Amino acid sequence: MFDDVAPKYDVVNDVLSLWQTRRWRKVVVDAMEASKGQRVLDLAAGTGTSSEPYADAGIDVVACDFSLGMLKVGKRRRPDINFVAGDATNLPFADNSFDATTISFGLRNVNEPKKALQEMLRVTKPGGRLVIAEFSQPMVPLWRTMYTEYLMRALPAIATKVASNPDAYVYLAESIRAWPDQDHLAAWLQESGWEKVTYRNLTGGIVAVHRAFKAEESTPDSAAAAIAAHKGPVAKLRRNIVR
Repeated sequence: MFDDVAPKYDVVNDVLSLWQTRRWRKVVVDAMEASKGQRVLDLAAGTGTSSEPYADAGIDVVACDFSLGMLKVGKRRRPDINFVAGDATNLPFADNSFDATTISFGLRNVNEPKKALQEMLRVTKPGGRLVIAEFSQPMVPLWRTMYTEYLMRALPAIATKVASNPDAYVYLAESIRAWPDQDHLAAWLQESGWEKVTYRNLTGGIVAVHRAFKAEESTPDSAAAAIAAHKGPVAKLRRNIVR
């Protein structure tokens, strides 16, 4: 499906989001706080649009995606970026390979998202960070209703006019509606071993940017404490989340 939509993917995304994707991606780059000399893994990178800011800043970025069609389009457009084919649930990288890892609008397309979060933890260095941008649930009920109507009615209609594979965008709408809310994703992150989990709502909660950190080199005692903490109630977790 993603191979089919690759040629027009970035243009269609701009149109369907009313050109908000560029603002959302800038928030992700700022949250990453990556600098020269660091190595960044950009998962579900598609054609590399999300990887470009790091490459332009002289940061060593690896653009990884499951879709060969997306990677081919990206490599033609930005031959200077290192594009790698990979499965988010079984990443082709060694432990502790990256200073920071990010995934934008791709986690909900992974069959086993919790396993992907664990893989991201594995390949990130101790003390490193993870930033996730994903569609989420608007906080205000009226706004949520309007947004859902747009997803299920307007989005497929617009996609029919501008996309090469409109059916893919019907899937897009359905996958967004079925995706867990902000607090549930934050809970998944902690259950997967990530620490200091916070998130920020964008555009009224249409998108949420989560950030988390991998613990420094752990001792047996700290590892046991982390496992015990993950068994705590979600209500306790929510008090630690900064909106």
